[in-house]
Amino acid sequence: MTSMLMRKMRLVLAAGILLLISACAKELPPRTVDEFVQNPILLEATMVRCAENRSQKKYDAECVNARDAVNRIAAMQEKARRAELEAQSEQKRQALRRTQEAAAEARRRAAEAQRLREEAAYLGQFDAVPPSDSGTDPAAGSVDPAASGAGTNTPGASVSPPQTAPEAAPAETPADLEAIREELKRRQDESQ
Repeated sequence: MTSMLMRKMRLVLAAGILLLISACAKELPPRTVDEFVQNPILLEATMVRCAENRSQKKYDAECVNARDAVNRIAAMQEKARRAELEAQSEQKRQALRRTQEAAAEARRRAAEAQRLREEAAYLGQFDAVPPSDSGTDPAAGSVDPAASGAGTNTPGASVSPPQTAPEAAPAETPADLEAIREELKRRQDESQ
């Protein structure tokens, strides 16, 4: 019996020492906000544990840190979303700017083409001289530009009074007409 009693006493003593050691052991420090941010599974488990009994764990250090981690993660996600929206907005602004520049370039080209058409139409007035009886030399079949008034419509051209030509005036050659046309074009280019 004494041996049995001794065994029981030893067992109770060992359990008491174990209980005393566990009671004196240091408590683990609460997990930090950074630990929760880095480990979302741990954060979720802690939030579930804290939500079970809110009134008792409202001021528990781990629960406070978990709530701070949730807020920090939400802020980081909002910041990332704003950055993404800003990047999309910048892409849209650049696309709009390119569209506006292309439209402006198209308008400029259309205006330049219209100006060239008008200039060609203006110059075309001098290329084709309308036939008329006045100033025509029946022998040569050429038109006298001074008599027909073809040279009086150019800007900056000097107009001389019409000369009365004698009956036997020499006829102008096609080379002379071409020289007159070139002179008119040169004067028009200089005036622009």
